[in-house]
Amino acid sequence: MNKHGHLADFLQARRGQLRPEDVGLQTYGERRRVPGLRREELAMLAGISAPYYARLEQGQSRNASREVLDALASALRLDESERAHLHALARAPKRGRAATRPPAERITPATSALLAAIEGTPAIVLGRRSDVLAWNSQGHGLFAGHLDPDSPNTPGERPNMARLVFLDAHTRDLYADWPAKARAVVGNLRLTAGLYPDDPLLAGLIGELTMRSQEFATMWADHRILACDVADYEMRHPLVGTLTVTQQTLQSPQGNGPALVVATAAPGSPSATALTLLAHGTAPRATTHPRQDAATRTT
Repeated sequence: MNKHGHLADFLQARRGQLRPEDVGLQTYGERRRVPGLRREELAMLAGISAPYYARLEQGQSRNASREVLDALASALRLDESERAHLHALARAPKRGRAATRPPAERITPATSALLAAIEGTPAIVLGRRSDVLAWNSQGHGLFAGHLDPDSPNTPGERPNMARLVFLDAHTRDLYADWPAKARAVVGNLRLTAGLYPDDPLLAGLIGELTMRSQEFATMWADHRILACDVADYEMRHPLVGTLTVTQQTLQSPQGNGPALVVATAAPGSPSATALTLLAHGTAPRATTHPRQDAATRTT
């Protein structure tokens, strides 16, 4: 983030990604120092004054109206997720005192019951920073079978899906189109950062990934927003081979609680068969009561 803030970063990045010809502006062959739109061109498209837009981009104005933000979103050709992100950035409070460390996230008994109810279908519960708060046996087997299945139970040892996607070789090899999965992770983190700009743990995660992964740093600087509620991924699983799953992210309407990620496959497809094999291979083993053992041995 530059000295002007997240809103300024976002406006500058998205302005730079729009070329004059993308929005019907004539350049008449003039030489331009940058490929994107100039500030005054974007201001004209949005119907606001160039000096006022410049103040927004320099972090000197934090009181843009909803109408101005919607005009900028239209001029920048933002989709609904990006438009909501722009509004969230504009609402973000100015930094004052140091942010306090948020409490560890936990799942509710109702979410635990839901995971148990869909046993047989891969599912994981993610916190807002993409920490794995819980998973069922199939979710563990599909997404991170190489990790300790009990690791989500200890807050300090929880796997983090963003770290796994960018820093873990097993997870990277799991996705046939790894860049598509990586862009989805970055886009989701962008949305979360807009909603929780003062979360020190989220800032620490983003900083760590920026330092340790050049690919993450490049994607993060692009300021692309991606609300990945439903996506199809081809996976190359070490136990059941290649399969295509639909990952659905289910969250509360307020968007402020853990998210349930469920993986399914088309009924009757080879991928559905692979998920069935995975379910059999990862199903919790039944524990036989000692008295039953004794009764079985008695003739």
